[in-house]
Amino acid sequence: MKRAGHRVGFISDTYWDSGRLARLLRACRPGLDWDFLYASCDHGSGKSEALFAKYLSEQGIDASVSFHVGDNDNADIKGAKRHGIRPRYYPQATQQLASMFQRETAVFELLCEGAPSRLDHGARTLRRMVAARSAERSAAFHLGLMVHGPMLTAFDAFVARRCDEVSGPGRRVKVGFLGRDGFLSHRIWQNLHGMTSAYLEINRRVSLIASADTLQPLADLLANIVKIDAPIFADMTKTMTPRIARFFASSPDGIVTGKEIAEALPDLMDAGEIADLAAGLRARLIAYLRHVIPGFDDCTDLVLTDLGYAGSVQKAMRRVFDLEGIPIRLHGTYLMSLDDAFHDLPEGDSAVGLISDLVVTPHIKRMLVRNAPMLEQACCSPDGSVRDYDGDQVLREVNPRPASQIALAAEIQAGALAFAENADRVALEYGLRPYAVTEVAARWCMATVARLLLQPDENELALLGAFLHDMNLGTNTLVPMIDGRFIRRLITARGLSAACTLAGPPIWLGGSFSALSPSYGYFYLLFGANRLPADVFEDTPCGLVQIGLFRADGGATLETVTVHRTGLGELRLRVPISRDIGIAAVALPLPKFAPEGLLHDVTMQSGDDIRDAAESSDVVGIAAESLVYAGVQRNGAHYRTENDDACLLIPVVPMTHDIAIYSVAITPHGPSLK
Repeated sequence: MKRAGHRVGFISDTYWDSGRLARLLRACRPGLDWDFLYASCDHGSGKSEALFAKYLSEQGIDASVSFHVGDNDNADIKGAKRHGIRPRYYPQATQQLASMFQRETAVFELLCEGAPSRLDHGARTLRRMVAARSAERSAAFHLGLMVHGPMLTAFDAFVARRCDEVSGPGRRVKVGFLGRDGFLSHRIWQNLHGMTSAYLEINRRVSLIASADTLQPLADLLANIVKIDAPIFADMTKTMTPRIARFFASSPDGIVTGKEIAEALPDLMDAGEIADLAAGLRARLIAYLRHVIPGFDDCTDLVLTDLGYAGSVQKAMRRVFDLEGIPIRLHGTYLMSLDDAFHDLPEGDSAVGLISDLVVTPHIKRMLVRNAPMLEQACCSPDGSVRDYDGDQVLREVNPRPASQIALAAEIQAGALAFAENADRVALEYGLRPYAVTEVAARWCMATVARLLLQPDENELALLGAFLHDMNLGTNTLVPMIDGRFIRRLITARGLSAACTLAGPPIWLGGSFSALSPSYGYFYLLFGANRLPADVFEDTPCGLVQIGLFRADGGATLETVTVHRTGLGELRLRVPISRDIGIAAVALPLPKFAPEGLLHDVTMQSGDDIRDAAESSDVVGIAAESLVYAGVQRNGAHYRTENDDACLLIPVVPMTHDIAIYSVAITPHGPSLK
């Protein structure tokens, strides 16, 4: 404004005087200059009273050629209008949105070291303005409007920039969004850029099988499946030989783990069988691509767009094209990329991620990817996953997700589309350019994604907590996204760090920690940022206690175990038991280490030896009603011992392995460890 020759100044309702206010302004922007500055505490009047009139009279300014920018409807907007000043309204964020921004800023400052969290080129202002202009809708719509929409609109700008970079003389570039996770991104692209892209229903299973010229790609795929039976295997591979049938028949209930069949695959199929299977699927896949990508045979470069992460479909498609003699270059463009996974791309191909290793460390990236299935559920197509093609028709799996979940995802997508449709117009109107600088847009996109995945609020947990994850590997398996109770048991049995590194399930680990408590959710975030020191939050030995072991034959022995204290002040006891000894019950002398407190959990792990049992994530909770409180008053989780002989009796369940470890978690009230 000053460069344009206008007089510019500040008018503020504040308890700071003009001198302090000037210092604050120049601290934000060194060298900042102005023509006037009015602070209400200097003049004994605010903007809604006489401060505007004082400004007009002292500055000798015609109100009709003056305008005031503010975020308070009463003081700034109505106050200015009463004095004939034109107002420019930037609505304040709602309480819910302000809370979201505060969490995002905390995430940003924790994960993006060295980058300024105040400067986002208008990204949060744009979200504020779009929210202020949007009619009140459902909670799911609002989530899409304020979280998924801003994130995917930033991603859309990144994809458009990537297409420009790939283009050049003699190049004919096509854009394809990979189904099912690229479904929402494709819809946004269509709305913003027209019909210039294709939605490609290609998943990891189809692309890996189509690219197989050895058994290894199929073995890699099968190894990721939790459990599989003969009908599912036959549907995936279109084959069922007597050897394969006998293999499944020899397993309990005809079900095996993916790892078991992957290891047995060389004895069940030969290279010729997989080559024939792959060739047929490959031909059908290429025919499908020719149908959905106009001008496919003239294309020189195909931009494959997806949420991410390691480019398994892109790499499989490269092998498919090479086997078919198709020279199209492939350019993976991902929301999140595991950059070290792309070291082996052939010359001419490329892969980039908006949220790359230049934005956050690989360690943090893997935490985000670990929780990304929650994002995928909201972005993916309502249809079942592709399993094959018939001409131009896609043959899909049965979609096992509940109708209520599909409807909720559709409402989130509607909110995201609403944001994307309004963002350009609002940004232009207010002079905002949140996506102009890729590095800035990437950091704030990361903060938006990470805040949702790692620090969801109570409303989001209530909205998304019932979501089920479709494993999408040729099975109809649905797995709960959130299981806070399981995380609590795992923390009891193995400690906080072990729970933070859990491979799954639960699928949404960040949501499961947050469901346990907001503080546990923040601990998980700190762990992922490498800010959770083990010597503070892990178990530390704090004493010894003798416990009683009662055998089934009536005998009893005393054994000494170590009591540990956690960083949260909880006590942990872990009691290993051998099946050979025949222990029927464990007696814990509560008065000796925690006379009063809260009993959180009693858990059991098992294994063939002590190491296997201790490292097992198969943690079983011992039902509270099976515990015996002798000489103990109990009210829910709270207990108080009545005498020095009081104890907690834990019955030992029938053992299926040689070793079992019983773990107990207690928060003591008052003195402990006599």
